Formats: sequence, C-alpha cells, structure tokens
Amino acid sequence: MTDQIPPETKNRFTFQTFILLLLPIILLAGVIFLFLQTGGGLDLEAPVPIENLTIERYVLTPDQIELQVQNTGPDELTIASVIINDAVMPFTVSPSATIPRLGRATIHTEYSWTTGEAYAVRVFTSNAIPFDVEIPVAFVTPEPEAKTFWGFTLIGLYVGVIPIFLGIFWLPALRTLDKKWMTFLLAVTVGLLIYLGIDTLVEAFEQTTELAGTYQGIGLIGIGAVASYLLLDMVGNMGSDDRSASSSRLSIAWRIALGIGIHNLGEGLAIGAAYNIGEISLGTFLVVGFIIQNITEGLGIIAPILKDKPSIRNLAWLGLIGGAPAIVGAWIGGFTPSPFLSVLFLAIGTGAIFQVAVEIWKMVQRDNEKQAMPVYTFNGVLVGMLMLWVTGLLIK
Repeated sequence: MTDQIPPETKNRFTFQTFILLLLPIILLAGVIFLFLQTGGGLDLEAPVPIENLTIERYVLTPDQIELQVQNTGPDELTIASVIINDAVMPFTVSPSATIPRLGRATIHTEYSWTTGEAYAVRVFTSNAIPFDVEIPVAFVTPEPEAKTFWGFTLIGLYVGVIPIFLGIFWLPALRTLDKKWMTFLLAVTVGLLIYLGIDTLVEAFEQTTELAGTYQGIGLIGIGAVASYLLLDMVGNMGSDDRSASSSRLSIAWRIALGIGIHNLGEGLAIGAAYNIGEISLGTFLVVGFIIQNITEGLGIIAPILKDKPSIRNLAWLGLIGGAPAIVGAWIGGFTPSPFLSVLFLAIGTGAIFQVAVEIWKMVQRDNEKQAMPVYTFNGVLVGMLMLWVTGLLIK
C-alpha cells in the first residue's frame, strides 16, 4: 500500500523546498565559474580586441561639440583621439577616458563649427578602432527652456490632439447610420488598426538599427509587444461577465485610444528627433503628414461606441489618451532622443494595437451573427488599410 501525501502539505512552500529549488542554481553558478577560470580547457585569445562604442547623441553648443557615448562592448575601453573633418582635435572625457562595460561618458571637443554645415566625427580608442558619427546639419541643440518646451507642446497638439478630436466630431453624424453601415465602420477600424500595427512594428525594427546590439532590439520588441498585448487582454477580461454590452464597447474604445496613444508617442519621438538635429524641413513634413493621417485614428476610437451615447467627459478623455502622448513624444525626441525608448514604446504600441484589433474583429463577427463574411465587412477592412496607405504617401 503506497503512502499518501496529506492534501494540506502538497501546496506548502517549506524551507526544504526552497533549498531544493536553490541547489541547481548554486551548482550552475559553480559550473560557470569553473568554465571562466579554465576556459573550458582551451587556451585561446581573441586575435584583435573586441570593442564597441555607441555614440548615442551629439550636442552642439557655440564653439563646442559634445558626444554622449556608451561602451557596449564586452570589456572596458579607452578614448584615445577625436577627429573632426580630418582634423585631430583636443578633447576631454568625463567622468573618465576609460569607460567600463555598459558605462557612459561625455566627450567634450572645442570646435568652431558653422551653422548649416555637415561634419564627420571619428573617435579612436586606444586600440586604434574607429567609431563614426555624422552631423548632417550643424545646429544649436535645443535646450529645455520655456519657449522650446511650448513649441514642442504645440507640435504635439497639432499632430495628435487636434486631429483625434476632429475624428471624434464625426460621432453624431455616424450614429444616424443603420446596422450594416456601423458594422462596415467597425471593419474599417479593424483595417486601420491592422495597418497601424504593421506600420508601428516596421518602425520599431527600423529603430533597432540605431540601438546598440547589447540591448537586443529584436528581443526588446518581442517583450514589449507580447507584454502589452497580454496585459490589455487581461485587463479587458476582468469583470467582463458583469458588464453590459455598452460598457464592454466603451472598454474597447478606451483600449483603442491607449494603443493609438502609444503609437502617437512614437510619432512625437520621430518629429522631436528631427527638429533636435536641425532637420526642420523633415520635421515640418512629418507634422503635416501625421495631421492628415491621425484624423482617421479618431474615427477608429469612436467606431465601437456608435450605438451608444458616451458622455462628453468620456469623449474628451478618449481624445486626450489617443492624442496627448504625441506631446510627450515630442518632448523626449526634442530634448533627449533615445533609440531605446523609441523601440520600447513602438513595441508596446504594436501589441496594444493588435490586441484591440482582435477585440473589434470579435464585435464584427457578433454583428454578422457568425455568418460567412459579408462583402461590406471585407470591403471595410480593405478601405481602412487603404486610408492609412494613401495618407502614408504624404509621410514616407
């Protein structure tokens, strides 16, 4: 007769359980230590030093060029020289010319640059390994001051808040449509979100080219996208059995606004970064293009609640959540551009957008009463994608 484990002891976490869980980790640490000490029995050395210096940002002030760098290689490195347009320049490094792994430093170079000119900067380490950065347009880097702060705020309003609210203003007119048209608009929203999600994902992949390999940009995209998708799905299902149909539709509208808001934060980052490096014409072009594109995003936010009568307060919050992050993005991009934050926010936006696209598609299927896909649903998805594709022609 076998011994029976008392039910009350099966789920107990005891000190013995803790030791049994910890023991393999301790042994694994010992194996790693042994390998590092012995080299696994191999006596090999790298034929050349492995160094990687990421130049994260350059800051231009009168008669000075400042480089903010990070050592993303496996070992410490030392800054040995700085060359600007083939001229060797004196420089200082703070806190130290020797930078530990993942350490950051600032290189200060006295240089009388000329506004509007292009400059090529090359940094050599003590092992004579070069690292380059191009300054396409010399331009005094914007500093956080009241005038510039409000300027980026105004850009965010133009790009995000105003177009989103203009799209929301379609609500009274769209509410007069019959059921088929409402289902069509839901399908249009699905198309909008699918295209927006793909576009955001592509932008995230493009930003990884500016991100140091140490940060594993592809993995960062996966973590951000999956985490935001699962988190929104979990939040959306909390108490779903107790909600009314109108409350469920409003919940989806909130999530659409959140997903679009994170996407617009990424747009603000791009615009702010363009102005930060002096590419004024590019920044202006992006502003105009995003203004045209984002009015369709306001339509996407209100599509799930066309059958309802949301309060003015709810509509105001939906518009702010969808549009205001563009202001925050412009601040970050304009004052402290960060490829890491760009990739992370775009990844989070991707997951959020695809999650609400799935939720709205479920609504479309319920409206179709699980019949074969009607033509107007098929057309709606394509129209939604084409709307953003056409407006995208003004930006790309």
